[in-house]
Amino acid sequence: MIRALLAALAVATCASVAFAAEPIAPERIIDAVTGDWNKDDQSDLALLVAPPEGEDMIGIYIYVRDKDHPLLKLVAEAPGKIWGNSSLEGMFGQDPSLTALPNGSLAVHSQNSGIGRNRWEQQMTLAYRNGDFVVAGYTYNDYDTLDPDAGTNCDYNVLTGKAKVNDKELRVEPKFITIQNWDDTKDRGPCGND
Repeated sequence: MIRALLAALAVATCASVAFAAEPIAPERIIDAVTGDWNKDDQSDLALLVAPPEGEDMIGIYIYVRDKDHPLLKLVAEAPGKIWGNSSLEGMFGQDPSLTALPNGSLAVHSQNSGIGRNRWEQQMTLAYRNGDFVVAGYTYNDYDTLDPDAGTNCDYNVLTGKAKVNDKELRVEPKFITIQNWDDTKDRGPCGND
């Protein structure tokens, strides 16, 4: 499995030179996961990539196997989407991560559990729909380390518009937002911090 992941990373790095606006140097890859995102029985790849010098948001790059060749091709490039630590010298409790979910979706987790009194974690669930990677779900939880009664628990299905905020069921307009077009400041729906 490790050899397959390293081979996939090497192919992805080479493919990034051809397709990405900026090449992805291997040392910028901060997390990687394989899974079958487009349900074609072939192993695909997703990467979290540290931002270029001078920028602070982490990028998500998703590759799927070409149907005619067993090679990975870049199909979703979304720089500057995830907040978090992108270096080994960074603050503990702020490391983002990727998880391949059993249903073929991809979970992108970010958090601040290491600094300040306001701690939070969020998870975006990405799904392959109609040839695009869309934000299918968004979960956000926060708490105040000094006030045990303060905090939010929110689970939002972006595709259906169903949400649950602090045990209250809500319904908002369903949306189809690709990861490239996701704006964390306005697309969190009922989970947004107003």
